[in-house]
Amino acid sequence: MTAQTATVSIEQPTELSSRDLDELCQAAVAAIADGGGFGWLQPPSRDVFERYWKGVLLVPERKLLIGRLDGVIAGAATLVRPSKNNEAQAHVGQIAGSFVAPWARGHGVGRGLTRRLEQVAREMGIRVLNLDVRATQAAAIQMYEGLGYEKWATHPRYALVSGTYVPGFYYTKTLVEDPQ
Repeated sequence: MTAQTATVSIEQPTELSSRDLDELCQAAVAAIADGGGFGWLQPPSRDVFERYWKGVLLVPERKLLIGRLDGVIAGAATLVRPSKNNEAQAHVGQIAGSFVAPWARGHGVGRGLTRRLEQVAREMGIRVLNLDVRATQAAAIQMYEGLGYEKWATHPRYALVSGTYVPGFYYTKTLVEDPQ
């Protein structure tokens, strides 16, 4: 008997089916419950979550990417670019709302999301990507550093979790070198 390899796929949806929305909400709830909830400490109600995901798709400066493990949504990440009136920072994008459900970790979903997000960013003319992460997210930190993101700052009071401050780290990665 041979061991099966999990299949990871990354998509950039323009709409979410009822099934997609259900899987996305379930994966996000699992990530939040595990302490990696991209800002949320407790999962919001289902209707709030559904409005959140639908809203991400509506904002022109945001590009949602979803990661599937064996066909089931297991994680997501959002590429955020500055509004059109911010010409000075039009070359910079932000990775936001990045998570992988605990049951899907270790299969390359997070790495796949990040690499595809970088590709989408380049196609949009983004030259630099920034992100921030709680210091408690050791696996995410290791992944980002392994992908070439450089830590440039630490915020000692980045998040307040259960009445305790948690530091956060700020990272950057140059996608397109400056012309010489």
